[in-house]
Amino acid sequence: MGSKTDRGGNQDLVLVGEIGAAQGLKGEVRLRSFTQDPADIAAYGPLRDEAGIKTIEIERVRATPKALIARIKGVGTREAAEALNRTKLYVARNALPEAPEDEWYVADLIGLSAVSPGGEVLGTVTAVHNFGASDIIEVAPSDGGTPLLVAFTDAAVPKIDVANGQLVLIPPQEIEAKEDAEDSDAETSGADDSED
Repeated sequence: MGSKTDRGGNQDLVLVGEIGAAQGLKGEVRLRSFTQDPADIAAYGPLRDEAGIKTIEIERVRATPKALIARIKGVGTREAAEALNRTKLYVARNALPEAPEDEWYVADLIGLSAVSPGGEVLGTVTAVHNFGASDIIEVAPSDGGTPLLVAFTDAAVPKIDVANGQLVLIPPQEIEAKEDAEDSDAETSGADDSED
């Protein structure tokens, strides 16, 4: 399983990166890329801002040990680069190739209903994160509780049905075990209190 991109509010645009701080004095910027191969962000041609109005063209990218550095067309000063800080970069959804089998664009996963194997609605997928090890699905529970973070693996997410707007989610057992342990601690605590 895998993911390649993320989505903003406009369903016709897919988030592929974000401009960070200025790098040096000649207009280069740090670039956070959400594409599978980070340098591929430059291959999509002109990108758009979140409103879909402003066009941003990446002339070149280079990878350093600490960051991806990009030169943006028409940006030649540090001040101009700083003005772009935190600009999210989008590409039209129809410009992306079809995802291979058993891979999905994050844009296709956001908003899916997360259901148990028995069909009980557990919540809604609100994000897919990757903190360096593997993808993690974030689900906002139907009851409004704390968001659930689940590893995006075949064991935890055995079925994804984008056409019907849902995925099957098997929450990790550690959560249930922790709740059982808390209940057990409460019972033990109550037993200790009765002996006093």
